[in-house]
Amino acid sequence: MALPVNISELVHGKVVEWERLEFKSGWNPEDILHTICAFANDINNWGGGYIVIGIACSDGVPQFPPLGLNQDSLDKIQGELIRICYQIQPNYYPISQPYVIDGQHILVIWVPAGDTRPYSCPSTQGDDGRRQYYIRLASQSKLATGLNQTRLLELSAKVPFDDRINQTSEINDLELGLIREFLQEVKSDLFEESANVPLSDLCRSMNIARGPNEALRPVNAGLLFFNKEPHRFFNRAWIEIAVHSDDSGRNYTSATFKGPLHKQIRDCLAYLQREVLISETMKISGKAESITVSNYPYNALEEVISNAVYHKSYAEEKPIEIQIFPDKIEILSYPGPLPPITNVELQQRRVVARDYRNRRIGDFLKELNLTEGKATGFPVIKDEMANNGSPAPVFYTDADKTLFLVTLPCHPSLIGNKKTGTKIGAKLSLDEIKDKLTHISDVEELNEILMYDITDGVSDIREHLRTKIGTKMGPKIIKLIDFLITPQRKTHMLERIGLTNRTDNYDRYIKPLLEMDWIERTIPEKKNSKNQLYRLTDKGKKLLKSK
Repeated sequence: MALPVNISELVHGKVVEWERLEFKSGWNPEDILHTICAFANDINNWGGGYIVIGIACSDGVPQFPPLGLNQDSLDKIQGELIRICYQIQPNYYPISQPYVIDGQHILVIWVPAGDTRPYSCPSTQGDDGRRQYYIRLASQSKLATGLNQTRLLELSAKVPFDDRINQTSEINDLELGLIREFLQEVKSDLFEESANVPLSDLCRSMNIARGPNEALRPVNAGLLFFNKEPHRFFNRAWIEIAVHSDDSGRNYTSATFKGPLHKQIRDCLAYLQREVLISETMKISGKAESITVSNYPYNALEEVISNAVYHKSYAEEKPIEIQIFPDKIEILSYPGPLPPITNVELQQRRVVARDYRNRRIGDFLKELNLTEGKATGFPVIKDEMANNGSPAPVFYTDADKTLFLVTLPCHPSLIGNKKTGTKIGAKLSLDEIKDKLTHISDVEELNEILMYDITDGVSDIREHLRTKIGTKMGPKIIKLIDFLITPQRKTHMLERIGLTNRTDNYDRYIKPLLEMDWIERTIPEKKNSKNQLYRLTDKGKKLLKSK
């Protein structure tokens, strides 16, 4: 059965960190056994790793095209793999699957972090082999000695909360539709197979359920991603937003985002983009070109919120809280970072973490391109704020590390402005529209123009959509906009542009229009209503008129 990742992206280091990948040009049972043992011990709580046999490696970098394996040798190697894994104590068996990359056969061995560490195995395959513990140090498998061996022994039977079996749930609490959506999005070969295998086998292959057949139960991470109401199992596992109109704390509007973790992130970001984020084009004295700044850069917000979801404790009954004030956004999650990180380390450009609280949650978010892991979020957030001309972000944890607070200051020129403010509602002349259309290059910048009260030049908007970004999805968007002169069903919209009613088509063509506020649902409070229709917003009607 295929593995639940995109193999092409995996072997190019786009799914997991390089330290969690081991490339072997051929079958070497002794080295491979040591690496399996090291990944299973997972001393850093990274979530295990992958061994790729059939691709050579030079200084940690895989070499392409692959050397490949003889197809006739694959069954023999997999048999040998079972034999050598009998030597691991306590019992442990990884998951292996052959693939073809660039016309060459390879074998991928998935080694999830084990439940009953520490694991040991013989140092050699000869009679004089001594039983040893192995761990990953950077990108190599090494003997655990000294303090590292002490650390490993202290982890005995200590499994991170997100990877523990949930005894209050049943296998049917994992929803097949959500699992298949995930597999399709990450472009896993397992997506096609998932339609024809029992749910129990599918969940075992993804390592989101464990236990004997008569008592197979989901792990916590499985419920957090593949159940529509994870808060039934983890109280208050959601995101709360409060948008304050002043600093009094009394005048505010609120929203709560529930559901699978990745959908919480995306729904929350869509709300912020729709209700909070604004941009302004400014002329710089002495320069011909203009610059566009936002009150808060979207990429910085995405990174902060994704990391809050990644690193919070789901054993604690506390939501992620986002407070939006006229001059700043505060994102609060519980608890604080794991030791040895303190406020001193948080002020550095890059924060080096030794342990991770949620190894499986991190894996799923990385596969969905919602986070990168390995503390890379800190420099991303700082760079995005600096590039936008905003003050630096502030990271804070208290002395007892009970909380983690990130503050993003508003861009100084946009403090206090809202979506309905004067800058967004200002009128543009025909010359100003043409000037803006000359310099923009993507849908997001076009969306900013539609926020203005446009009285002339609307045909230029449609022409720009058709030409400059037409190669991406412009023609299909124009067809949808024209079709929505009257409200329509989702299936009819996709049929109009020659597509089937599939999640990936919806995500590519309809969802962006919702997020950019070009269209809206007629029944917003019941997204899955059988009577749901889609219609143009005021911004969308501007595109409709631009014929």
